[in-house]
Amino acid sequence: MSIFLIILLIIIGLSLIVLEIIVIPGAIAGIIGALIIVFAIWESFDVYGSTYGYITLFSTLFLTAIALYFTLKSKTWKKLMLNSKIESKVNVIEHELVKVGDYGITISRLAPAGKAMINGEFYEVHTNSEFIDQNQDIIIIKIDHNKIIVKQFKH
Repeated sequence: MSIFLIILLIIIGLSLIVLEIIVIPGAIAGIIGALIIVFAIWESFDVYGSTYGYITLFSTLFLTAIALYFTLKSKTWKKLMLNSKIESKVNVIEHELVKVGDYGITISRLAPAGKAMINGEFYEVHTNSEFIDQNQDIIIIKIDHNKIIVKQFKH
């Protein structure tokens, strides 16, 4: 086996280990990468003798340490992270505008949660485990923090 092939196998093995840490879930890629590296070092000992085998072993350990250092370094992760912020809010209920006993109409099917229009505003509403179809009249029976509980209003 040529020295070029041994170096190529070590690079492929290191790449698989780094991919295992960053991208690929599970342990298969890391195990395959480690096995490829062990095989390359074994071949280096077998083909070129113990001197070059130890040189290959220690240089591979050094390259692995450097690769792991740069992989786990925080700046590397910051380049890969999503930096957008979520600025939306939960169902903010102004208690002056919406009260128990107010009427509304469902915009979507409530199964058991969905959208409804109450007093000209859209809200996410919930039912007590019943399903209410779209365009049905509803009445608010309870407001629990940011959760509006409704039931179908029958005339």
